[in-house]
Amino acid sequence: MLQLQDPSLLETRAFIGGAWIARDTQIDVRNPVSGRVIAQVSDCAAADATLAIDLAYAAQPVWAALTAGERADFLRRWHDLVVQNADDLALILTAEMGKPLAEARSEILYGAGYIAWYAEEARRIYGEILPPHRSDMRLLVLRQPVGVVGAITPWNFPNAMIARKLAPALAAGCAVVAKPAAETPLSSLALGMLAMRAGLPAGVLSILPSTDAQGIGQEFCQNPKLRKISFTGSTNVGRILMAQAAGQIKKLSLELGGNAPFIVFDDADLDAAVQGCIQSKFRNAGQTCVCTNRIYVQDSIHDAFVNKLVTAVKKLRTGDVPDYEIGPLISEAAIAKVQAHVADACAKGAQLRCGGTRLEGQFFAPTVLTEMTGLMDMSSQESFGPLAAVFRFSTEKEVVAASNDTEFGLASYVYTKDMNRIWRMMEALEHGMVGVNTGLISTEVAPFGGIKQSGLGREGSRHGIEDYVDLKYACMRIDPQ
Repeated sequence: MLQLQDPSLLETRAFIGGAWIARDTQIDVRNPVSGRVIAQVSDCAAADATLAIDLAYAAQPVWAALTAGERADFLRRWHDLVVQNADDLALILTAEMGKPLAEARSEILYGAGYIAWYAEEARRIYGEILPPHRSDMRLLVLRQPVGVVGAITPWNFPNAMIARKLAPALAAGCAVVAKPAAETPLSSLALGMLAMRAGLPAGVLSILPSTDAQGIGQEFCQNPKLRKISFTGSTNVGRILMAQAAGQIKKLSLELGGNAPFIVFDDADLDAAVQGCIQSKFRNAGQTCVCTNRIYVQDSIHDAFVNKLVTAVKKLRTGDVPDYEIGPLISEAAIAKVQAHVADACAKGAQLRCGGTRLEGQFFAPTVLTEMTGLMDMSSQESFGPLAAVFRFSTEKEVVAASNDTEFGLASYVYTKDMNRIWRMMEALEHGMVGVNTGLISTEVAPFGGIKQSGLGREGSRHGIEDYVDLKYACMRIDPQ
C-alpha cells in the first residue's frame, strides 16, 4: 500500500451524487513500473451514468443560483486542499500512471493552478448592454451555465486533465459527471474527496470509474439532461462522440490528437533548442498530446544538433531505477506502437542513433532516429512514446509546408533568433499553439487547444469558461417619456 499522510485519499468507490458507492465489479489498477495491482476500484455501468446525470440535473439549478462569489469561495477552498495534499496526490498519481514523482507533483500544482484561476474567473462571467437600435428598446446579453456537463479524461495526466475541466464548469455554475480513464481512476477520486471536503453540494459532481467507455459515452451523448461533453483523448474517439451527439446538437469541447513539429533554424541557440526538445519530447515519456513528434532541423546545423541531442538523451535515467527521469509506458499496446514506429522507420532508411529497445517491464529506452522522411509512419502518426525523430530541411517555405502537412493542428515549436521569422512562423503554422524558443507551453492563463482535427474549444484562460456558458439575448421595450 502507498504510504500516504492521509490514507483516506486512496478512495476506491465511485463518487455518485455526493455519496461513495461500491460496485461488485472491480477495475484492477496496476502500477506500470511493477505491473502489480495497487487498488481495485468500483467499475461503473451505463446505469450509474444515468443516475449521476439525474442527480446532477436536480442539483444544477441550486448550484447555478449561488452567487459567483460563493462558487469562487468553494473553488479557492478546493485549491487550498489540493495544494496541502500535493505530496499524497503525487504519490497516488505516480503509483497508477508511473511518471516520475517530481513530475507528478508538478502536475498536481499545474492542475491546482486551473482551480485557482477559475476561482477568479467565476466573478468575471460578464453580461453586456448593447447600444439599442431604437430609442424605446434596451438590449442585453446574459451568460448563463450551459447545464449538466459530461467530462471524459485520459490516463496521461489523470489529475490535471480533470481539474482543468471541472474548474471552469463549476465556476460557470454547471454540475458535472466525470468519467476518468480506467487505467488511472485514483487521482480523480482523490480530487472528488477533496471537493467534498471543500463543501461542494451533493449531486453537483459525480466521478464514475468504468471500463465501459462505450456505454458511458453513449449515455453522455444520448441523455437529454446532459447538455455538454468535454473530452480529451484520441481524434478517432472524438469523431465518434461528435457523431453520437449530433442528434441532440450537443455542445462539445474536444482536445484531441497531435503531431507536433519542432523546428530548429540555423540561427537558433542549439543548447537551448536541445533542452527545449527534450522537455517537449520526453516529458511523461513522450505520452503527451503536445509533445514533439517531428523534429525539423535546418541542413547546416543538422549534424551539430543531432550530436548534442544524442549526448543529452543518453544521459536520461530510465528503467526501474531510483529517481528515474523517463517513466514507463502505460501499456503493452503503447510499447508495441513505439516498436512498430522504430521498425518502420529503420526499414525505410532511418538511422538509429540511440535507444530503440524495450527495457525491463514497461520501460522503453529513450530513442533518437535520424534521416527521417515523409514516407515513414511517424511523419503522420503520433508515437506517444520516448521516440525522437529528426528530419532535415533546407528552407523556411519547405518546413512550413511539411509542418502543416497533417490532419492535426494542436501544438508546434520554433527555435530561431530572427524576429521577422518568428512572426512569419507564428502566423504560418496551422496549429492552435506555437512555442517560440521554448518547449513548455502549458499554463492555466493561456488558451489550450487545437485547430483542424485536433479539436474544438479551449481550456484555460478567460476563453476556457466560454465553453460552459450559453449566450442569451434579451430585447426589452420601454415606454418613452
